[in-house]
Amino acid sequence: MILTLDVGNSQIFCGVFDRSELVTQFRHASTGRSSSDEIGVFLRGALRENGVEPQQIKVIGVSSVVPELNYSLRACCQKYFEIEPMIMRPGIKTGLQIAYKDPKEVGSDRIADAMGATKLFPDRDLIVVDFGTATTVCAITKEQVFLGGNIMPGVRLAMETLEQRTAKLPSVEIKPSRSAIGKTTVESIQSGLYWSNVGMVRELVSRITDEAFSGQAPVVVATGGFAHLFHRENLFDHVVPDLIFTGLLEALRLNGYLDHDLCPKE
Repeated sequence: MILTLDVGNSQIFCGVFDRSELVTQFRHASTGRSSSDEIGVFLRGALRENGVEPQQIKVIGVSSVVPELNYSLRACCQKYFEIEPMIMRPGIKTGLQIAYKDPKEVGSDRIADAMGATKLFPDRDLIVVDFGTATTVCAITKEQVFLGGNIMPGVRLAMETLEQRTAKLPSVEIKPSRSAIGKTTVESIQSGLYWSNVGMVRELVSRITDEAFSGQAPVVVATGGFAHLFHRENLFDHVVPDLIFTGLLEALRLNGYLDHDLCPKE
């Protein structure tokens, strides 16, 4: 079995593949200060709770945007699984041409998302919207050129900033809003968070479509924890919550970590 880890600023999102099938997934809070032992004990326990024995894990792929956790992650994999993990980093094979001015600046999560999208929707121009701690929008051509995109504060981060940096505004439940006019402070925050994100995504998709794809509609793919929040607004063609795991599996394949028994090579 194959363990894939998406290490973000708020959570470690974990997915387990049996060959090419994603069989289970689970999450763990990420603080940036976790030790290898803390991560290892959690992973082994969570795997067992989900019906997977730790010794069944043969390969581990990691995408991390938290550099201070990378040493602990690698040490965890070595100590608790006796596996040298593949950590997404500059120099590994991705199948993408990175058109950033400095390709090393692109976050591994954005690269893995792009790899997952091109795997699922080959030969199509793509826009990928990832609703994580930060909301990112990325453009990828059907020739698999990663053009770049946008990075904005995520939905929860925006809400927490309002709560922490203002004297009277409370924390609220993040949920879809029916009206653009809130009648209470809570409704006003919920409406503002929801509709500002709807408008932001619509505008960016429209502008990227004009700039990158000459007005020809790309496939718009959403992923991340808050993607389903906006499903009724017809912003996306597809919502793929586990897109990054597909990308990590493809990275493992391209870089020779998978043999035929684990996942048939293509």
